[in-house]
Amino acid sequence: MRLNEVIFGGRVPIEGYGPGFFRVGGAIHRGPLALLPGGPQPWAGLPEIELFLAAAAALDVVFLGMGPEIRPLDAALRSRFDAAGIGVEIMATAPACRTYNVLLAEGRRIAAGLLPV
Repeated sequence: MRLNEVIFGGRVPIEGYGPGFFRVGGAIHRGPLALLPGGPQPWAGLPEIELFLAAAAALDVVFLGMGPEIRPLDAALRSRFDAAGIGVEIMATAPACRTYNVLLAEGRRIAAGLLPV
């Protein structure tokens, strides 16, 4: 078996999550969390998307983890992401965490808004 070291280019991956929390960079964050190019930040959850819009110049896509199950994104919020030139992908939180880490390792211009499971 061959193992490859994953390098995240100075940004920190999601190390774990559980009921009501996320572990990022060795720190436990409780409640909704925004992962932005500048690092993790507490997030009020939807419909608050100003943190992501403010980082639009540094982002191509935002992954929104909607909790244990996928839920649709309000059309008005999607329009605001579109107007800022940010793609948005909606999924349950578990796959959002995995996808975020994979694309972070590829050096992609991404962010995530994660609602706890």
